[in-house]
Amino acid sequence: MDRSLNLLDLALGFDEQLSDPWPLSGKVVLIEDCVETSGSFVLHQMMKRLLSPHSSDALIFLAFARPFSHYDRVLRKLGCNLATQKTNNRLVFVDMLMMNCSDGEETKDNVSAVAKLFGEIQGTVRKLRSVTNSNITVMVDDMSLLEIAATNSSNSDHVLDFLHYCHTLTSETNCSLVILNHEDIYSSMERPAYLLQMVCLADVVIKAEPLASGLANDVHGQLTVLNKGISNKSGKGSSRNKLQSFQFRLKENGIEYFYPGCRS
Repeated sequence: MDRSLNLLDLALGFDEQLSDPWPLSGKVVLIEDCVETSGSFVLHQMMKRLLSPHSSDALIFLAFARPFSHYDRVLRKLGCNLATQKTNNRLVFVDMLMMNCSDGEETKDNVSAVAKLFGEIQGTVRKLRSVTNSNITVMVDDMSLLEIAATNSSNSDHVLDFLHYCHTLTSETNCSLVILNHEDIYSSMERPAYLLQMVCLADVVIKAEPLASGLANDVHGQLTVLNKGISNKSGKGSSRNKLQSFQFRLKENGIEYFYPGCRS
């Protein structure tokens, strides 16, 4: 495992002294952001760690927000070639921009589009699991756009169904589920049921927010990480919630994390 652990890695449960290279197996990670402070960089950092040459993990990425070329360009700056990872079958990229995910019509088998999408994800997980025992992670960027893609009046119910479908993967196949969601698009309306359920199901909640003090040239925002299940280093004993907050600065080829007032 890469020994250059940062504050986000530590908050997520990574530890150089533990043998488990991916402590998020079987867990749900929810990343919440807002217009002022995007949380996309957290996804990018997790993608880089998952697809590290020191790892054999696999990633299924559902892209509702941007095309493959965008992620490939960003990850190249971080030292990760997504095209190579696709060739090596470690990355399965599902471009939802090119697919119709509308639930305005059901399939001929009376199955909703989101159920059909989950069936494809489940089949991919099973195929990957047949050739590897390493961790498999499903990432969604982002869940709020799935709701927009489902265009009938019951779209929120379909998104909730999709969330529950994906959650079964964490218990049945020990997959990780990482979801990005734009929290502030619901500021002027009642929060949909699926959003409340995501917070409830999440083992880790990462919130990207602007600085309370306002804009700063050398600090781009703050992260609050709630890890609901951190065990002691022996892996025994009761787990506990752990809440950590720190600031970050975006760079061309990486992220700098630091506690307030401690930036070198």
